[in-house]
Amino acid sequence: MNSSTPSVPSIALHGIPNCDSVKKARQWLTDHSLPYHFRDFKKTPPTQAELVRWSDALGWEPLLNRKGTTWRGLDAAVQAGVQDAASAIQVMLAHPSSIKRPVLEWTDAAGQGHVTVGLAVAQWQTLLPA
Repeated sequence: MNSSTPSVPSIALHGIPNCDSVKKARQWLTDHSLPYHFRDFKKTPPTQAELVRWSDALGWEPLLNRKGTTWRGLDAAVQAGVQDAASAIQVMLAHPSSIKRPVLEWTDAAGQGHVTVGLAVAQWQTLLPA
């Protein structure tokens, strides 16, 4: 590769294909010519290790979608039992649709890993070559 060519980050987009936010994220990446790997939570749910990593990076509160239909459909006792990262991760493992979407992970040119949740276009701008 030419040393003057900006390196393309490794991007993984996690979510559900019919989610409007995921559709917008996919379109944004495509519009900016950023190749990515898409992972459908319904076909390949996140692992506990991934949820721990995302929770460590973002905090568990932004990761758990308490406004979605999955959360609203959970038993009140299950909802009340979510008090910390460990309990939130257990709910997200059992109900992947309770994870706020999209989750976008990338590694920058310096090898630093990043993760965002939701439509975080301002943060995604850092993916674009200068």
